[in-house]
Amino acid sequence: MSSVLFVCTANQCRSPMAEVLFRQRLDRAGLGEGWRVESAGVWAIEGAPATTHSREVMRERGLDLDDHRSQPVGARLLGEFDLILVMEDRHRVSIQRNFPQAADRVYMLTAMIDQAHNIDDPVWGTEETYRSTVKELEDLLDRGFERIVGLATSSRSI
Repeated sequence: MSSVLFVCTANQCRSPMAEVLFRQRLDRAGLGEGWRVESAGVWAIEGAPATTHSREVMRERGLDLDDHRSQPVGARLLGEFDLILVMEDRHRVSIQRNFPQAADRVYMLTAMIDQAHNIDDPVWGTEETYRSTVKELEDLLDRGFERIVGLATSSRSI
């Protein structure tokens, strides 16, 4: 089973949205079975729901975040995933510094399309701010899909 963990700060906006968008993308590609896709936060509090705007914007796309509950990154969780995709460089640095055993499996999501910029956190923004973030995530996941699948399926030999 191939696996991808999406990581942001609190696991309430960007990473849960990326999680459900990537699952949708896998399903569209006929790859929905045999994948584990989750999300976590570098500084997350266990059990917090996705933000209201995250749930609403995903609902507009026919996706459901109502049951989402945040989880913090940790050695056990990181060890269970083939590929770890983060939203900001500070997330990458934090994971690589605090969990060196996972360092070679951590990439910025933007690196999947050969870019190196942070994905802005919409947490204090309007619904339109969230929609803009979702559009960016969709673009990155669509354009980087083959690379994400390739890295995740090559398992620990990344």
